[in-house]
Amino acid sequence: MDTVKIPSTIVGSSATEITQKIAAGELSASEVVEAHIQRIEEVNPRLNAVIIPLFEQARSQAKAADEARSRGETLGLLHGVPITIKESFDVAGTVSNMGISALSQTAKQDAPLVKRLQQAGAIILGKTNVPQLLASNESDNPVYGRTVNPWNPERSPGGSSGGEAAIIAALGSCLGLGSDIGGSVRMPAHACGICSLKPTSSRLSMVGHVPLLPGQEAILAQPGPMARRVADLNLAMKVLAAPGQEAFDPSIPPVPWREPSDVKLENLRIAFFTDNGIITPSPAVRRAVREAALSLEKRGAIVEEWTPPDLLKALQLYFQLYGADGGVTSRRQLGNSKRHPQLKQSLQTVSLPKALLKVIAAISGFMGQPLIAKLLPYMGEVSVSEYWRTIDERNRYRAVFVAAMEAKQFDAILSPACALPALTHGSSNYLVQDATYTIPYNLLGMPAGVVAATRVRPGEESDRVRRSHSDEGASALLRLRSMVRKQQSADRAPSKQLSEQTASKVEQGSLGLPVSVQVAARHWREDIVLAVMATIEEHFQLQPDYPTHPPV
Repeated sequence: MDTVKIPSTIVGSSATEITQKIAAGELSASEVVEAHIQRIEEVNPRLNAVIIPLFEQARSQAKAADEARSRGETLGLLHGVPITIKESFDVAGTVSNMGISALSQTAKQDAPLVKRLQQAGAIILGKTNVPQLLASNESDNPVYGRTVNPWNPERSPGGSSGGEAAIIAALGSCLGLGSDIGGSVRMPAHACGICSLKPTSSRLSMVGHVPLLPGQEAILAQPGPMARRVADLNLAMKVLAAPGQEAFDPSIPPVPWREPSDVKLENLRIAFFTDNGIITPSPAVRRAVREAALSLEKRGAIVEEWTPPDLLKALQLYFQLYGADGGVTSRRQLGNSKRHPQLKQSLQTVSLPKALLKVIAAISGFMGQPLIAKLLPYMGEVSVSEYWRTIDERNRYRAVFVAAMEAKQFDAILSPACALPALTHGSSNYLVQDATYTIPYNLLGMPAGVVAATRVRPGEESDRVRRSHSDEGASALLRLRSMVRKQQSADRAPSKQLSEQTASKVEQGSLGLPVSVQVAARHWREDIVLAVMATIEEHFQLQPDYPTHPPV
């Protein structure tokens, strides 16, 4: 194919802008697709974000889209928009294996939501990288390797939709489809400086997505759009959440989509918090949330600082429900495939007897891992009756949380998306705390989105107090490791590295990395989430350190 010189401004355009320019005849779908393919070819050797390219298919579809427009056919909402898809969604003719070599079956058809995007005119450029089993806040697996952050190759793009976030941030795609069961579209958006939305649980169908834990329905994963602009999230949701999902997935209630443009900001009561009491965010993250709150107040919203009810309880319930089988299902999915070291350690831990988990929890607390100490007793295999009891506890916690919002008449909640900027590779193994700002909304089933805000400024890298563990503590942990090796023939003890020390190391060298703000709302009120996000976006876009083009 002859090389065509494409204006670089094309790859910086939003999906909304692209549809408008194609409809007006200012651009062709072929020009737009070719520009994005060239961008992927330029940056992907460094990022390793797009792991299944579909370039020739995309070119053919773009040509067909241009011919359809020339015939005067009605154009879909996403006509000519180049998109990417998370590896775990079925795209006809490709494999969805979550980084597991034993899973090699080629999809015969597109996932229903993927089909909806294509029917609306979107053109798929490829599929993007994930962590193995989608089980990490990094994107690294034995099949496709590691994806790096476009802002700094020493940093992770987050997970599990990390490849998606990385290529969108690097201007290789303007819209993507990810999935989220604990922050998997929100944490990567934060790490890479883009926007994303996790809809209300059961808003969108997971049919055609590789089952994370087949049969586990206590905590529901959700597909979610990812983009550089909030308006593009709404554009995608109008396609994804259009009526009729119940025809192929009876678990999806026919709840109408509401337009964010109908939301009156001056009528909203908005809560915010900058610290969940589990891990204190970095200075830039705290600044972003407070600045966002102030910007909303200036626009007429009533904004109040608030402490949500018992977030530690939410985390304990989440991990107890998500790991209730003791890792049996995940080990079955992995089969004899090579396991990522981080996933291997996690599965070894949750398979331990409850009594040993409690011992490890006690040592973890002594070693400066307080959250691990409080979560480990809630992990591991449980009986059916205990599982049912935990679901009942979850339901009661949801009622308490909603009642607390109702008592203050809050419509939305602002908070950090993560406590830290993009993590260094491997550090997520010791920083489960970083996900504690996203996980509660998965347990609650509430919609939550992330909007790009600012970047770490000079003097904002860290104000964290460093602490060091004692030699006595290190010796205690070594003794524990020895005991575990004898029982399970593997090292299943937690790292001796303190969470605060790890956080401090992550913060070192974080100057210039993007940070974001998370917005949550009541069930089925994605319109409020997106309206608040759009207002925050308007404010931060005027600032000189708004994250735009990473130095990939």
